[in-house]
Amino acid sequence: MAACTGVGPLAGIRVVELGGLGPAPFACMLLADLGADVVRIDRSGAGFEMPVPPELDTLQRGKARVSVDLKDPAGLDQVLALIDAADVLVDPYRPGAAERLGLGPDVLLARNPRLVYGRMTGWGQTGPLAQRAGHDPNYLSATGALHAIGRAGGPPQLPLSLVGDFGGGAMYLVTGILAALVERSASGLGQVVDAAIVDGVAHLMANPYSLLAAGVWHDERGTNLIDSGAPFVDVYETADGGWMSVAALEPPFYAQLIDGLGLAAAGLPGQWSRDEWPALRAAFAAAFATRTRDEWTQIFDGTDACVAPVLSMSEAPRGEHLAARGTFIERDGRPEPAPAPRFGRTPAGVPAPPVPPAPPALPGHGSVAELLERWGAAIPHPV
Repeated sequence: MAACTGVGPLAGIRVVELGGLGPAPFACMLLADLGADVVRIDRSGAGFEMPVPPELDTLQRGKARVSVDLKDPAGLDQVLALIDAADVLVDPYRPGAAERLGLGPDVLLARNPRLVYGRMTGWGQTGPLAQRAGHDPNYLSATGALHAIGRAGGPPQLPLSLVGDFGGGAMYLVTGILAALVERSASGLGQVVDAAIVDGVAHLMANPYSLLAAGVWHDERGTNLIDSGAPFVDVYETADGGWMSVAALEPPFYAQLIDGLGLAAAGLPGQWSRDEWPALRAAFAAAFATRTRDEWTQIFDGTDACVAPVLSMSEAPRGEHLAARGTFIERDGRPEPAPAPRFGRTPAGVPAPPVPPAPPALPGHGSVAELLERWGAAIPHPV
């Protein structure tokens, strides 16, 4: 059972996380990174788990973990006592599942009116798909985001789970929880936060939808300014099979790109001559193919051409800039993302390592009882 560090801007905030997958654990990891005291309740005998050993599951770092049979009245009483002393509850289940367990918002807010009840789903609490199973690609499909990602003439491409689960889901859940905590400081009351991945991804698409409304974005993917349609916003293969990313939008940056590629005297088409973008792309591709990734990195070092080497996950933690900033920490010889963002007066500490869930214990004993004592909550005993 991991101990609370007590450092960071959320020190003193108590969070109970009902165990789930993906966005809810990541959201609670972020809250823990920022100093919150997070307790994850792992359901005894729960189903699918990601194939990651507990000690390597970064999403569980900085948390205390206990296993509880929520269908056992004694186990449920212990969890209710813990939630009574909490500031935040995170529910990752389908709509209605928490209510069936006796952990719905009506019950919990009646017991603890200051509780912020964060609900994390893919489709949301309402709507015709609310009860339907789904995963990241399905939610992206519904928002227009997946259709927009990919090369011209090719299929939609999955952007890992960063856009859906973690961007549109977890980050909006955290935003909602923090906003509700700020509002509670004035009202004294908690509330329900309904975070749906489809809502968050649609919100993330504000800029593309603005461009679509203005008539400067087309549904045909790979033909637009920032979706690989423009030759000066793309990736190019180098002589050694590496890749360089290019994002030279502004004229001064574009001029430095052309100069670095040695094409200043090549009589290239104009940057914004769309009809000639294929010829411009071919010229860029031919130039990048003449040198290795490291050579191009050296050539563009110190310029504002907006050109950078594409690093693998194995390479990125050792990159000069991220290493200098400490963007990754090292745990047992393995890189792990450091907490973000950073705070000047209340910095976050090094997160405690992830741990397996503590085994179930008798009511009034073991890990849950220790947590209740730490939070100053009454330990329920069976009659």
